[in-house]
Amino acid sequence: MEIEQTVAPPAAAAQQPQPQTLTGRFFRCIFTAIFYFQLILISALVIFLTLRGLVFTKSPNFHPKKWYTPLLSSAALSGLLSLAWQCFFLFNISATSKATIILTPLLTFSVGIFLVTYGKTFVPGVGGALVLFSFAQALHSWLFVTRRRREFTFKMMALSTEALPARTRAIAVLSSILSVLYSAFLVAGIGGATATRTGLVDVLFISLIVLSLAWTMQVLKNVQVVAVSKAAYAHFARHEVISACDAVCAALRSHLGSVCIGSTLVPVLVVIRGMIRTLNRMGLGSDRTMYAGDGECAWVANHMILVGNRYGFVHVGVHNKGFVQACRDTWEEFRRRDGLEELVDADLTSSICFLSAFGIGAVSALTAGIWEFNIHKDYFFQLTLYAFIIGYFVGRVSSAWMQACVMAYFVAYAANPEGANFDNTISERIARQDVEENKRLAENEVRQPEEEQDVTYM
Repeated sequence: MEIEQTVAPPAAAAQQPQPQTLTGRFFRCIFTAIFYFQLILISALVIFLTLRGLVFTKSPNFHPKKWYTPLLSSAALSGLLSLAWQCFFLFNISATSKATIILTPLLTFSVGIFLVTYGKTFVPGVGGALVLFSFAQALHSWLFVTRRRREFTFKMMALSTEALPARTRAIAVLSSILSVLYSAFLVAGIGGATATRTGLVDVLFISLIVLSLAWTMQVLKNVQVVAVSKAAYAHFARHEVISACDAVCAALRSHLGSVCIGSTLVPVLVVIRGMIRTLNRMGLGSDRTMYAGDGECAWVANHMILVGNRYGFVHVGVHNKGFVQACRDTWEEFRRRDGLEELVDADLTSSICFLSAFGIGAVSALTAGIWEFNIHKDYFFQLTLYAFIIGYFVGRVSSAWMQACVMAYFVAYAANPEGANFDNTISERIARQDVEENKRLAENEVRQPEEEQDVTYM
């Protein structure tokens, strides 16, 4: 079982924050202002839509109890599932991760089949896309990810969460509750816009609310990442004890602008870079060949990671850097350690957090969708979609602490591999990684002459 640290007086030799450029401070202030401004605007919009749709313009075709009850219940369920899943991770990381890898494709497949079976017009197409995505999840998780890679990730998750920073669990619980309450507040506005049905205007309002939900949840998750990773890094690198609550206050006070920038950049860059990595793998390459490649796609991928990566959040909290500079410095530290860049890039912690959130979203979608289908079929697809989005983001917020601990472990190791808190787990895995890469190159060299002979004899 993991031991949560007790709070002690901070060490006197704390690292001094680094000065930032004028441009960096400007963009941080701009993004902070944009974040608070959109919160105010969306809150006003939600209140307006709720009053207009439910108080001043009552539609005979819209039944608030039939619409709100399934969706709000599924939102509450997503919060309970998220907290329960995090308890399972604390109790047994390996078993819970394996269950996540197995169950999430099955749950995604179930949502897809439900939409294909009962949907009309374009809804079966959405269900079919989910079915295909569930197969992709299963193929990647069950076949393409090697057992050694899974076991290494499970061990890293266990090592990095052995001694949780003080108040980490309290922060995770409060963040989950806050995400559920904020989602419920936005649901009120979505319901108000749905009740009036005035065409494209209400569709635009709903789209703005959903986009605001996504960005706000990303910011909430990454504030938690900055805070917990700062406290965990202090433990791994300097044996200091920092309360996660104090780190959250510091993140909200000093780093919110950088968090907002990262919450905007990282999701986009991760998708683009993931596509490049997939194309590289389809060409029988490996991540190492991509890092050493001179092609246009490899160049884009190698430079994109310097602009935005999730590990930059660690340096944002620890060294008070701007987000882009933090990403560049963090990844250059990985590149200075032979084999560490590939190892960090192949870590499955973020994938497990994504799959767990996706599974929670699927359960929420099935709950709201089936419930609404039985009482009011006209809105079952909308509620299925909204419930999935809410469940997914609540799941991501609740698992942020675990990802933050793993990230802090890797960044602290890159800064000082000989630290007293590190064993030989990473060094042994890097050595094994080199052996596997040499074996893959040898197999490719053997395969290439055989193909040339086949062409010669044709």
